[in-house]
Amino acid sequence: MLALFQEMFSYPFMIRAFFVGSLIALCASLLGVLLVLKHYSMIGDGLSHVGFGALAFANAFHLPMYAIGIPTVIAAAIFLLQLNESKKLKADAAIALVSSASLALGVFVISKSSGMNTDVCNYLFGSILSMSHMDVYISICITIFILVLFFMFYPSLFAITFDETFAKASGMKVGFFNRLIAVLCALVIVLGMRMMGALLISSFIVFPTLTSVRFAKNFKSLLISSCVISFVCLWIGLTLSYIYATPTGASIVLCNLVLFLIAVIIDHFKERRHAHIHETH
Repeated sequence: MLALFQEMFSYPFMIRAFFVGSLIALCASLLGVLLVLKHYSMIGDGLSHVGFGALAFANAFHLPMYAIGIPTVIAAAIFLLQLNESKKLKADAAIALVSSASLALGVFVISKSSGMNTDVCNYLFGSILSMSHMDVYISICITIFILVLFFMFYPSLFAITFDETFAKASGMKVGFFNRLIAVLCALVIVLGMRMMGALLISSFIVFPTLTSVRFAKNFKSLLISSCVISFVCLWIGLTLSYIYATPTGASIVLCNLVLFLIAVIIDHFKERRHAHIHETH
């Protein structure tokens, strides 16, 4: 095992992948807890399609990826929230509308420019080979920004996650914090698309929380366990991807899926055991 890690870390692209991936795992797991508990899980999926459309546009016109992707996905996140709050369009319908339109626009732009080349496939399914030194620096800056805002507003984010009605009645600026969550989610989406791909990044955000919910006792333990699961799946997924030459994003998500199924099975047997104990008493 030690020889394997020495071999992997002899390649600079693998060092960048593990480092940036760990930053993405940390941010994605924290935001995933908020999104799952607030029933905003599908927003991540919709924003990932918007991110693909933005990156396809940037690729076609040779524009900076992050300069186009970040403001576009943030604008889409705020737009989706406003649609949801206006009650004129249901949340699921709004997400379906925006995500399908963005994906169609991205495919159209690509077909008229470079065609379905390797870069486009990397955006869709993720690639550790396409990660540059600039991606590392940008990832560090975005991660620091996300973590500072998350822990600065942690009490408010906790309050609106569990009881938004009470938070609003107590005078808290619920709209502002909902938009903050959307903006942070947008940043995580853009940050993770290079490694995970547009089609899989939302799963990487949601899966650790869905697994942690099965055994976490409180909000803090949910955050911690979600982070740990995200890290473990990232490292196992990257290692398997290196050994078997499988797609990085798919390997990481499948590791998350396996852990989730194990948690479901364990939880099922615990419930049956408790029910049996209750019946005997």
